[in-house]
Amino acid sequence: MSTQMTITPAQGVWVVRAGGAVLAESGAAMQLDEDGHAPVIYFPRGDIAMAFLEPSATRTQCPHKGEAGYFGIAAATGMIADAAWAYEAPVSGAEQIGGHVAFDTEKVTVERI
Repeated sequence: MSTQMTITPAQGVWVVRAGGAVLAESGAAMQLDEDGHAPVIYFPRGDIAMAFLEPSATRTQCPHKGEAGYFGIAAATGMIADAAWAYEAPVSGAEQIGGHVAFDTEKVTVERI
């Protein structure tokens, strides 16, 4: 069984909020749709307050995207562990999410405004 995955420009302006602060706002985000998963919005690094993201030791592997490295978010309420991830060297077919970061919607708010 093969997994279907598409990456397209996300429509509208998207924001990420955590600990009462806006961490990202972008009109140039990408939306990744993958069979069996909710859509994921990937934000360009230039549209993220990267000073609040701290790399963690967590790594995961996806055959369709490559190796993901994770980030904790330093929020006013404390560190939110592994709340974001990025594929530094995405595999062929996922290149569009290179240079982008996605956020865990169970730990932070990601919404279109």
